[in-house]
Amino acid sequence: MKKETAIALFAATALTVLAISAARAHVTLETPEASRGAYKAVFKVPHGCDGSPTTAVKVDVPEGVIGVKPMPKPGWEIAMEKGAYARAYDFYHGSKVSEGVKTVTWSGGKLPNEYFDEFVLSVFLTDALAKDRAIYFPVTQTCETGSVAWSEIAADGQDLHSLKAPAPMLRLAADEAAPSPSAGTVISKTGDLTIEAAWSRATPGGATVGAGYLRIRNAGTAPDELTGASSPVAERVEIHEMTMTDGVMRMRQLAGGLEIKPQETVELKPGGMHLMFMGLKAPLKEGERFFTTLKFKHAAAVEVEFAVAPIGSSGPDHSKH
Repeated sequence: MKKETAIALFAATALTVLAISAARAHVTLETPEASRGAYKAVFKVPHGCDGSPTTAVKVDVPEGVIGVKPMPKPGWEIAMEKGAYARAYDFYHGSKVSEGVKTVTWSGGKLPNEYFDEFVLSVFLTDALAKDRAIYFPVTQTCETGSVAWSEIAADGQDLHSLKAPAPMLRLAADEAAPSPSAGTVISKTGDLTIEAAWSRATPGGATVGAGYLRIRNAGTAPDELTGASSPVAERVEIHEMTMTDGVMRMRQLAGGLEIKPQETVELKPGGMHLMFMGLKAPLKEGERFFTTLKFKHAAAVEVEFAVAPIGSSGPDHSKH
């Protein structure tokens, strides 16, 4: 191949890559497909407005998405607008909700064009949302100079890449039944790890410690390690293990972390490994839910929702000993 031809081919390839990158450089959802039920919506903001730093991100919540809770971001303020839904929706533990959060806005921070960041919502996708259909979360990105409304929706048969400012899209999975909003149904993912069936027992008044249980599946080819956790319900969270030695039950802290081998599942359960919520700020009450952030050696930290089962429960199905 002649030198001039090679240079021309390289230049053409580079321009194609740049064009594709530019076309894809819009606000998107990290997980673009989910089943109905609990869902963690992670909005990825890849750049500013023509080079200008991002100073606010507003997300419009579509009808049929309820139970909206934003994740705080250091240096950013959060504002929520609430209003009535078009109808009442079934929610946790047989309750119904007819109003809730309609928009969430992070503002007051500064995200330079050279960096990207994530803005996170915990939501519940109701049965009113049809499976195998897409729903859209319009996002308004405000910058020091200018703004972008990521709100375009492709018409039937239209190529999504033909849109200049497409709205973040979530497709509802068609091959799974809608999960019931009961204890243990929430699933969180980070990297190759899947965390599911997170639950805790209710604690009596005056108790200062509680326990948490869950399953962690590693679908990858390399090991990872649960190194720590934190939760707003407790002063600190530790990883503990209970063992029986000479007929005596002993509990010790796994200060070095908990390994999750590739293609294996580690279960934290009563009588074995578990999380200890030390210095509870209030009793854990049956039927409530709370969040805990799990930290790993390799995978990114992830927020997991725990359901509180009755005192004496042996599992997330609320059964008792």
